[in-house]
Amino acid sequence: MACFQRAVACALALVSFFVGLSQAKDLLVGGKTDAWKIPSSESDSLNKWAEEARFLVGDSLDWKYDGQKDSVLQVTKEAYASCNTSPIEEYKDGNTKVKLDRSGPFYFISGAQGHCEKGQKFVLVVLSQKHRHTGISPAPSPAEFEGGPAVAPTSSAYTLRGGFLVAFGVLVLGLF
Repeated sequence: MACFQRAVACALALVSFFVGLSQAKDLLVGGKTDAWKIPSSESDSLNKWAEEARFLVGDSLDWKYDGQKDSVLQVTKEAYASCNTSPIEEYKDGNTKVKLDRSGPFYFISGAQGHCEKGQKFVLVVLSQKHRHTGISPAPSPAEFEGGPAVAPTSSAYTLRGGFLVAFGVLVLGLF
């Protein structure tokens, strides 16, 4: 009987883990409302935030900014590298939401004059469908798309949540 209870508890923990990974998320860009700005340092860069997160198809990015003074431009790789403000999409309402509808890189720059050149830009990589549930293969670093050295991501909300659920399952198993 105890073996059966452990097996059920383990199965529930695993199901919770995978369900948590498959849900689309609304992600506040930079993790805070004032993140869409010229970074004060490399560690304040949104690329740093994007390298440490996992993005899945169906997730949405939320920006909060002053729409009278700035905008968000989704651009090509070439426009990102040269800070060319000819966008694929332009958002300027101050409360922008962009759905990540495909895997691969997404490039964003500021539409305010001179801000992109001062570092107000970032690239993120959305994981492909085949990598949705593994958590093993990290997303490529934005640096790989800029031609610089890659820095491996160190954590993500998805991994932390999954780790919590696994720890919870182990705790439940210990009770039986």
